[in-house]
Amino acid sequence: MTAIADKINSSDSPLFSFEILPPLKGNSVYRVYSIIDKLLEFDPSYINITSHHSEAIYIPQEDGSHRRTTIRRRPGTVAIAAAIQNKYGIPTVPHIICKGFSKDETEYALLDLNFLGITNLLLLRGDSKSIETQKQDPEKFNQFATDLQKQVNDFNAGIGIDGTKIEGIDTPFSYGMACYPEKHEEAPNLEFDLEYAKMKVDNGAKYLVTQMFFDNDKYFEFVDRCRQVGINVPIIPGIKPITKAHQMTVLPRVFHIDIPEAFSRELMKCDSDAAAAACGVEWCISQCKELIEKGVPGIHFYTHYASDSVQKVAKSIY
Repeated sequence: MTAIADKINSSDSPLFSFEILPPLKGNSVYRVYSIIDKLLEFDPSYINITSHHSEAIYIPQEDGSHRRTTIRRRPGTVAIAAAIQNKYGIPTVPHIICKGFSKDETEYALLDLNFLGITNLLLLRGDSKSIETQKQDPEKFNQFATDLQKQVNDFNAGIGIDGTKIEGIDTPFSYGMACYPEKHEEAPNLEFDLEYAKMKVDNGAKYLVTQMFFDNDKYFEFVDRCRQVGINVPIIPGIKPITKAHQMTVLPRVFHIDIPEAFSRELMKCDSDAAAAACGVEWCISQCKELIEKGVPGIHFYTHYASDSVQKVAKSIY
């Protein structure tokens, strides 16, 4: 499959792409297919597949104590990515995360993906809120996305985590990584965050995808800052239409992003989730039109609980 960065760089118009979640355990893959089928008319250039680690839960016992166990709520990203790429012939981009996955597990995933001909990745640190990260041995686990990046770079060079030679890496992985127009929640300041983004690019990231945002000015300012410090790869805006009224307060809390005042005032007028979803589509269309007018290389949509809204937005801009 063509490297995503090559598709981005060779396109004369902004690409359409989106991200989906593997179905919850017990649900059919056809739920995923139904989302893809809904968006096929817009000729997606690639489809991202999220990855999810096991979570620690505590089950109440009859004696009042709690028994700790781990569960994985969604099937593996490798299998879903392979099924989608095989069915649709569209490049899939599985997320590879370091939180909750050992270096061994990551290497096995890379071996499987390479064998399956899936050679595009998105490398992420991953959410650490639901796992006991303090117990992760740094010798066995990658701590940061840049550590994970080194493992993938070594794999591309045919070097395993134990230093042994890996044969048969005919097509090295090409990958993108994440960036944060409004600063990563753990970064002390935006300048530090920019240095980290530059490190990702200097070490091999071919493009960057942003955290969702609702204020285009923050994206444009971020891109300008990136260019000033020598980050010259494509920076893909990540967009998600609001679909429920409560997201006006939930999304800023969870993702550490701002809702513009004008948008929040319109959302406050909504007396139902349906009204909020319509308002979200209207704002998202306006947001995407401005991004396209100003020459973004593509728009990447986060479809979680929003595929109907994404379809409406895409019909207006593609």
